[in-house]
Amino acid sequence: MHRTTPLTSSRAARACVALAAGSLLLTACGGGSPSPKAGSEDLHGKLPDSVKSAGVLRIGSDLNYAPVEFKGQNGEATGLDPDIAEAVGKELGLKVEFVDTSFDKLFNALQAKDFDVAMSALSDDRQRRDGTDDSGKAVAPGVDFVDYFIAGTSILVQKDNPKGIRALDDLCGHTVALQRGTTQAAVADRQTGSCTKLKKPLTVHQVDTDEQALAEVSSGKATADLNDFPVAAYAATTNAGQFQVASAQLQPGPYGIALRKSDSALRDLLAKALDRVIRSGAYDKILAKWNVSAGAAQNAVINGGF
Repeated sequence: MHRTTPLTSSRAARACVALAAGSLLLTACGGGSPSPKAGSEDLHGKLPDSVKSAGVLRIGSDLNYAPVEFKGQNGEATGLDPDIAEAVGKELGLKVEFVDTSFDKLFNALQAKDFDVAMSALSDDRQRRDGTDDSGKAVAPGVDFVDYFIAGTSILVQKDNPKGIRALDDLCGHTVALQRGTTQAAVADRQTGSCTKLKKPLTVHQVDTDEQALAEVSSGKATADLNDFPVAAYAATTNAGQFQVASAQLQPGPYGIALRKSDSALRDLLAKALDRVIRSGAYDKILAKWNVSAGAAQNAVINGGF
């Protein structure tokens, strides 16, 4: 659901690939540091010295967003993002470690060099790249993105959709719950204005986690939860039939791996490694594993969001 407002917000416009047409270290599945794969030694050799000598790519992520990223039964990072990150790490000859970080702190922590990159269902958008707010004023350092997946917003409601919600305008006069600092927060903010014009005010509850938003829908405190499509689909199939997805994807756009602007060399290597993962077929297998094949990108794109 991540996520698109300025830099303190987001999580997904399809990249030009197809549209223009307290922190806890967690290791993604896998043992020790992998050796560079045959044919990928050139990527490993070109890594920045700090990353290459460490042998580890440290990734900031809010591990509370199944199935994109969350904690498995043993507390390890699991989900779509950790699986893609591990595959990219193998191409680079690196181990990957996830640093569990609150979503609204990810960009500040990235700039503070608490980790090398951020990967947390982050929507690639111009405001984040430029570090600007809604008015265009610079408020933070910008970031670069390596885009790897396409996701739009979905509306999640109680099973059988008792309020008949099918589109954003149907939410007018109701209450929605969503995680603060996300793309969906920006969607809801715009929809609030539309509902006001219709004289049917929209009430928005912004909460700390998506689990809290789902709890509000389950209890009837909120009519709907706005969420990224893979997360909404996952919630609809893993919560004992409590929820259903009530809309087609709205405003699809790319998830990107975020990097500091100064790390262009690492950015370009990540894009090359991701392209290898896509071409190898491993990428399609990962998406199929998490039932999100509809979000497949055709290739890695740098800064492809709108």
